[in-house]
Amino acid sequence: MKLIFAFLSLFCIVAGLHLEIPAESNPKPVCIRDFIQDQQLVVVSIASSGRIGDGQVLNFYIVDSLGNEYRRKNDIAGKNRVAFTSLHNAAVDICFTNTANKKFNNRGGNSYREIELDIESGAAARDWNALEASEKLKPSEVELRRIYEMSLEITQELQYLKGREERMRDTNESTNARVKWFSMIVIFALIGLGVWQISYLRHYFKVKHII
Repeated sequence: MKLIFAFLSLFCIVAGLHLEIPAESNPKPVCIRDFIQDQQLVVVSIASSGRIGDGQVLNFYIVDSLGNEYRRKNDIAGKNRVAFTSLHNAAVDICFTNTANKKFNNRGGNSYREIELDIESGAAARDWNALEASEKLKPSEVELRRIYEMSLEITQELQYLKGREERMRDTNESTNARVKWFSMIVIFALIGLGVWQISYLRHYFKVKHII
C-alpha cells in the first residue's frame, strides 16, 4: 500500500517553493503558475519573512488564465493560508509584488522578502485528520480513501489530456486541410496567370507583326 501511495503521490499537485521577492518602488509581479482541474480544492500556504510596517509592502493575488480572481491580500507578513475551489480547467497564477517605500530606503537592511510557498490541490488539500475524526475511520481506511480520491483525480486528468489532444489534433487536421486547398488555389492561379500572359504576348506580337 505504501508503494501505491508513493506512486500516486507523484501525480498529486503539491509544490513547496522558496522565493526571494525584491523590494522595488515600482515592482513587477513575480508569479508561480500551476494547472488546476475544474472544481478542485486548492490550499495555498504562504510564510513570509519581515513584518508589517518594516518599509516593505508585500501583496499577493491569485488569478487563472481565464481572468477569474480567487484571492487578493495586501501588506502581508508571517503565515497566511487561503483556500479556494477552481472554476475551470485552467492555469492558475499566484503572484507577488513587494513595494519599497521611503521608510525602507532610509532604514536600509534586506531589500527583499523571503517566502515559503506551498500549493496543495485535490486530495492533498483535504483535511484528512478531520475526516478521520468525523467519520471515525481507521488510519488504513483513511489512507485507502485518499488513494481512491487520488486515483479519480489521475483518471480525470488523463481524460482531460486525452480530450485536449483530440481537440489539438482536429485543429491541426483542419489547418492542414485549409493550407492544402489554399496551396492548390495559388498553384491554379499561377498557372492561369501564366497562360493569360502567354496569350497576351502572342496577341501583342501578332498585332505588331513580330510573329
